[in-house]
Amino acid sequence: MSTAENYDIQVSVTTDYITEQSIPEEDRYVFAYTITIENHGKIAAKLQTRHWYITNADNNVEEVMGEGVVGEHPHLQPGESYQYTSGAVIETPVGSMYGSYQMLADDGTKFDAPIKPFTLSIPHALN
Repeated sequence: MSTAENYDIQVSVTTDYITEQSIPEEDRYVFAYTITIENHGKIAAKLQTRHWYITNADNNVEEVMGEGVVGEHPHLQPGESYQYTSGAVIETPVGSMYGSYQMLADDGTKFDAPIKPFTLSIPHALN
């Protein structure tokens, strides 16, 4: 059995622009992102920490590290998923995020679950 088969956490993301909380004239753009974390591996794993890079259109990068997600440390059995919504505030109408979750498998193995880059964008900014 390969390591990839044992430790396979997939992360998908959807985003929303939060008009009510944004103040464009003050360079404040608020986005919500909903993350779905799925354990496609053969071993249960618990999310320990998160590590994000948030980049705005001016190429300013904010690095965020912390324990768990939204105050929780989801423990996912094979085939299980966990979903949460959080937010980000940037100073430009378009930006991006990417990062990883640091996981601890039930067999004691630590591994990273990558979060592919995704776009934060006000409606119609990119099309």
